[in-house]
Amino acid sequence: MKPESFLPDDYRPAESEPFMNERQLEYFRRKLLAWKSELQEQSAETLEGLQDSGRNVPDIADRASEETDRALELRTRDRQRKLVSKIDAALRRIDNGEYGYCEMTGEPISLKRLDARPIATMTLEAQERHERRERVHRDD
Repeated sequence: MKPESFLPDDYRPAESEPFMNERQLEYFRRKLLAWKSELQEQSAETLEGLQDSGRNVPDIADRASEETDRALELRTRDRQRKLVSKIDAALRRIDNGEYGYCEMTGEPISLKRLDARPIATMTLEAQERHERRERVHRDD
């Protein structure tokens, strides 16, 4: 067993360690894979639920309610699909050594931010600047 593949259950990346060392990368890889697996399970449950709900409901109010629920489920599933692709992109960044670094500035993204949002691609400051610019241009 490689030392980097062994992580104690209570391991948390610390600022005192070298940034994005093998243990930190393994921690984030496992976190991303667990999240992806959870999303895929939820997606499978959603599909089963949608297939079961395909029955003919005679009452128009019940049918409308069911269609609304169905549309919400489909929107949720689409959001999950997009999230899975962001998780896959983060896993690729781990594999090619780019994970944990801001795509705008090249600076390290804080461990707290990555722990809260492991698919983050920008530092908090760069993300805020990006969102401010988006708001300004959207208002044009």
